Amino acid sequence: MGKPTGFKEFSRELPSKLSATERKKNYKEFVDLLPDQKLNEQSARCMNCGVPFCHNGCPLGNIIPEFNDAVYNKEWKDAYEILISTNNFPEFTGRICPAPCESACVLGINQPAVAIEEIEKHIIEIAFEKGFVAPRKPTLRTGKKVAVIGSGPAGLATAAQLNYAGHEVTVFERDPKPGGLLRFGIPDFKLEKTVVERRIAVLEEEGIQFICNVNVGVNVRVNDIMRDYHAVVLAGGSTIPRDLTIPGRDLKGVHYAMEFLKQQNKRVSNITLEEQDIKATKKNVVVIGGGDTGSDCVGTSNRHEATSVTQFELLPKPPEARAEYMPWPSYPMILKTTSSHEEGADRIWGVATKAFIGDEKGNLKALQIVDLEWTSSTDGSPSKFTEKEGSIREIPCELALLAMGFLHADPAGIIDELDVALDERGNVKASEQNYKTNIAKVFTAGDMRRGQSLVVWAISEGRECARQVDIFLTGSTLLASKDASLFVQSS
Repeated sequence: MGKPTGFKEFSRELPSKLSATERKKNYKEFVDLLPDQKLNEQSARCMNCGVPFCHNGCPLGNIIPEFNDAVYNKEWKDAYEILISTNNFPEFTGRICPAPCESACVLGINQPAVAIEEIEKHIIEIAFEKGFVAPRKPTLRTGKKVAVIGSGPAGLATAAQLNYAGHEVTVFERDPKPGGLLRFGIPDFKLEKTVVERRIAVLEEEGIQFICNVNVGVNVRVNDIMRDYHAVVLAGGSTIPRDLTIPGRDLKGVHYAMEFLKQQNKRVSNITLEEQDIKATKKNVVVIGGGDTGSDCVGTSNRHEATSVTQFELLPKPPEARAEYMPWPSYPMILKTTSSHEEGADRIWGVATKAFIGDEKGNLKALQIVDLEWTSSTDGSPSKFTEKEGSIREIPCELALLAMGFLHADPAGIIDELDVALDERGNVKASEQNYKTNIAKVFTAGDMRRGQSLVVWAISEGRECARQVDIFLTGSTLLASKDASLFVQSS
């Protein structure tokens, strides 16, 4: 514990940000780093609780009180080593994680929680600056070869851990560059792609091979992969978006959110677009869906200089603080105002879209919407809704972006070719105990297994899956786990 009275002396502070007006002029990150003294004060707020609930709140089991103590004492190498013992990519989670660890922070019961995510980001950036982040090459190779299909956070974590175990790892990616969602889903103003490229370069120096523009099961034979590798890990994303099948869905101007976001990431990276150009410039934009993907569409639309930006949410406006039905230390579903919302957007809760309305040329020109009235369940959470009588109306809209989440992975290609078993939701079926599919030597991790989730969960799944693959290949493992001892013999 860095300072026993720190949580009494200092309040929660976050870094300053570039003004909304200025940051909308480009796609660069706009959050500053904390000054040394402020970083010291924020780490001092950690109470080193007897039972650190933050460990359980973090899907990776990050050792948070210990790295906070090292930051307070300016022991940067120790802080870095503690952090990477559980998290392969803190530069990603430190930028885009919703920080469930902070929701579980004991201090958060009656004070603002410790700024864990910001401290994590500072540790890794200082580590890069001081040269602590160096390729960690295995001293011995096992002679076993593993193919990882998908280079998102789950695939990258799986590949990194298996490489540390001494296996030869090849990552196959269907996009032109590795990174998956990190590169082609999350906007640059939240995660600049130089941050992704910096990490990919380290992984390549460690011995991992990346092969891009490869869609296994489409332009590369599944049989070739199964023949050439001792184990295969399916680590693709949950890529089939939830649709809104209402009248007018086929009008020009109605698009999935990820089509829109992926295009902008390509523009920033100077990658040629092969599909129809989708821009929000001088359009009334409506984002249907109130989550993080919808928020990313808001920020991107503002940078396109849209005429107006509106975000819809089916549910009623959430409370600003924990309600009785979301007790500590559970993750609270409270009002979240992102940096994109700060830049300008009308947010409408409790509204449903009834129809897309077009002009004579088949272009979207308006939405027909209706207000919803919600009733609460016995615990106070919203449970049922009815349409509010007399509230049906039209609003102008030339670009509608569907950001209502994702259903499951795309079965076309390797899933169909392998004939792997799927669960009732359409995800690849495998347990959290062994991550094995029903096909011999084929494993799965991340959104492809658990469904749409957080980047931090994808990294956790990749690490745990790698342990099981290592046991399968060698009979034992020295790879770390948040839930098990460091060394596991096969049964």
